[in-house]
Amino acid sequence: MKRALIFLAITFGITYAYDFAVVYPIAQGTAPYGSEFLSPQLAYVAAVALTMFFPALGVVLTRLVTREGFRNCVLKPRPWRQSLPWFAVAWFGPLLFVIAGAAVYFLVFPGDFDPGMTAFFAAQREAAAASGVGTEALASLDASAANPALFVLILLGQCAIAPALNLLPAFGEEWGWRGYLVPKVAARLSVVPTMLITGVIWGLWHAPAVALGHNYGTGYAGEPWTGIAMMCLWCIVLGIFLSYVTFRTGSTFAAAIGHGAVNGATNGAVLFSLTGGNPFVGPLCTGFVGGAPLLALAALLLWDMRRREKAGTLRFPEAGLPDGVRKGSAS
Repeated sequence: MKRALIFLAITFGITYAYDFAVVYPIAQGTAPYGSEFLSPQLAYVAAVALTMFFPALGVVLTRLVTREGFRNCVLKPRPWRQSLPWFAVAWFGPLLFVIAGAAVYFLVFPGDFDPGMTAFFAAQREAAAASGVGTEALASLDASAANPALFVLILLGQCAIAPALNLLPAFGEEWGWRGYLVPKVAARLSVVPTMLITGVIWGLWHAPAVALGHNYGTGYAGEPWTGIAMMCLWCIVLGIFLSYVTFRTGSTFAAAIGHGAVNGATNGAVLFSLTGGNPFVGPLCTGFVGGAPLLALAALLLWDMRRREKAGTLRFPEAGLPDGVRKGSAS
């Protein structure tokens, strides 16, 4: 567990220092960021996105500082006959539970359902007109509004390729969490506390961004602690899914694919909401109602991992070397 603690100290230290020194000033408009090239919002998004690489940096530094080397990096998948179906689950599963979560939300709140995305297109046209875009851009937007079915097909196509587009930054996170921390903790604890502890840790790692309004916005009761607590809960649930596909494939790339798919598909559900929804409720899968299918899936996967653990067939990939063993001294 010593190496896991060193990894956490490095990763949290780098992330929190960067958040408070770089991300917060950009968010508050007190830091230069190349405004001639980037809008304030784009600069903020880019600054937050960069933090996704810090867990991978934490792995590299931990392996170097502890002289662990780069053995057992949880990268190479098991034979393709075993792992390929689970890579497919990682790729397409998030899109399915995002759609299912949106369906559950709109069944519970049918008055918020906007099948033609009229509220979304109206807001987009208003924003485009205010920014002074050309008539061709407005005409293209009007054409999309007139044919929402085609727009939905394009949106689904974008979601389908999102895992590939998001693979690099998602891997930056997942090599740290599912490719290092989870196997280290799982070597000492049973699967249920491993999922709970690592999920909370992952959620707390997001805390500075959540406090700025990332994921759950601002102005809600108990801000920012309610949002941070909700983020921890969501990270436990999503972490179970990402850990499961890692366990079944033996590769962090499965978790990175799943993470990238979630990032690419999640926000699509809100386009069909008249009100924009509520991040604590839905239609996004970050809410209690919109996230119900993911919660049910995570419960099933955790039950299966616990069942396999009792049977002695649960084998998380080994990450690095045991504590006290250095590169060159392991047999």
